[in-house]
Formats: sequence, C-alpha cells, structure tokens
Amino acid sequence: MATTVTSTKTAAKKETRSGGGSRFPGPNGKGPKGNGNGGRRGPRRGLSPEAYRRTMWVVIAAIVMMFAAFSSAYIILSFDNDRRLITMPRMFFLSTGIIILSSFTIETAKRSLKRENEARYRGWTIATLMLGLVFLAAQVMGWRELAAQGVYFASHPHSTFFYFFTGVHGVHLLGGIAGLSYLTIRAGSSGRTGKVMPKETSAGLMSLYWHTMDVLWIWLFLLLLILK
Repeated sequence: MATTVTSTKTAAKKETRSGGGSRFPGPNGKGPKGNGNGGRRGPRRGLSPEAYRRTMWVVIAAIVMMFAAFSSAYIILSFDNDRRLITMPRMFFLSTGIIILSSFTIETAKRSLKRENEARYRGWTIATLMLGLVFLAAQVMGWRELAAQGVYFASHPHSTFFYFFTGVHGVHLLGGIAGLSYLTIRAGSSGRTGKVMPKETSAGLMSLYWHTMDVLWIWLFLLLLILK
C-alpha cells in the first residue's frame, strides 16, 4: 500500500514539472494567458483627434519659427547699400491671389464634409488641389521673370532670398498637395472613418496646414515687396 501511494505522488510531480495535466484557467477562462480570442490582440486604435491636432500644431510652430529666422536674416541684408533693387515679378501677384482663393475652397470643402455632402467635399478638395498646382507653376514663372531682370540665385545674398523663400515655401506646399491628394482619394471611399483617422479629422488638419501656408506666403510676399 505504501508503495502504491508513493508511485502516485511521484507521477503527479512528473506531470506538474512536464506541463501536463490540467491547469488553472486564465482571467477570462481561456488558459493561463488567455484573453478570450486565442491569445490574439484586438485591432490597434489610432491616436485621438486631439493628439493629431497637437502634433500638427507642433509641426506648424517649427515651420513658422524657421521662416521667422530666415525673415530676420533677409531684413538685415536689406540694409546693404550694395544690394540690387528688384522688381517684384507679376506672377507673384497672381500666385498670391491664387493661394488666397485656395483657402476659401479648402474651407468650403471642410464645411461640406461637416454637412455630410460628400460630393461637394470631394469637388472643393480637388479644386484646392488644382489651385495649389497652379500656384507652384506661377512661382516657377516668377523665377523666370527674375532671371529676365538679371537677378539670379547667386547674384547677391539679398536676391538669393527671392529664390530661397519661394522655393522653401513651395516645398512645404508640395506637402500640402500630397495631403490634398490623400483626401481626394479618401473622399471616394464609403464611410467617414478610416484605419488612421476619421475624414473630418484629416480634413480639419489639412485645412489648418493649408491656411498656414497661405498666411506664410502673404507674409513673405509683403516682405519681398517692401524690402525689394
């Protein structure tokens, strides 16, 4: 009888060490580490709309600080008596009107989405995208006007900023055009939610960025016009 009891205890210990036998259920009845779906995690959720807005404001603050530093350098160079006076290209006047108009179109697009008018939202977004491309084309033509005046990138540090300001601003506007292209593609999809963020959130962020590009260009245009 003693031998039988000893053998049973020994076998139980072996099963416990080897991982065999029954185990206590997990916190939700699906094994020691079970979570109710076979150990798989649920779908990951994106950031909250407020987190996206804070991130966008940080990006905008960095861009504004960069242009503020460049503007300060340009103002200092404008007091150089050896600088050459530059006639503001006519195409820059045209591009200014275009980008102001584009702020109205993107704002109309955002309001159309809030009113759940998907067709108008997509149409006004495409209109803003087209105006952005026309703006960039006008900037390039403005460069050609500068070259016709004999003003080149390496002519003088003061004239360099005419190319530099418009070029750096154009690169940032290209980022906005990429964002508008994304909104245009999403506008054709059904539903107002997405894997990354809802349509209204992405439209609001894009509108904020585009308005910033608008204000920055108006500031640069006035700076170049007054201190030419």
